[in-house]
Amino acid sequence: MNWDRIEGSWTQFKGKAREQWGKLTDDDWQVIAGKKDQLVGKIQERYGIAKDEAQRQADAWAKTLREQDNAVRDEELSTRR
Repeated sequence: MNWDRIEGSWTQFKGKAREQWGKLTDDDWQVIAGKKDQLVGKIQERYGIAKDEAQRQADAWAKTLREQDNAVRDEELSTRR
């Protein structure tokens, strides 16, 4: 999933992000608003990890979203046939 799409559909994805990073506050989520650099910064701050690790986590999360989206799309296509 690319970050433009995540940012554009932030309300849809925010719940999944909250499950992943429970230490982030409601204020944090408002600041993040789907922006990757903001998410990485807040992960660093709340979890006390290096920027590279926070970046890796954010990328892995986006990849999971992309894989889930592809699986749903594949299933929809197979039911149409």
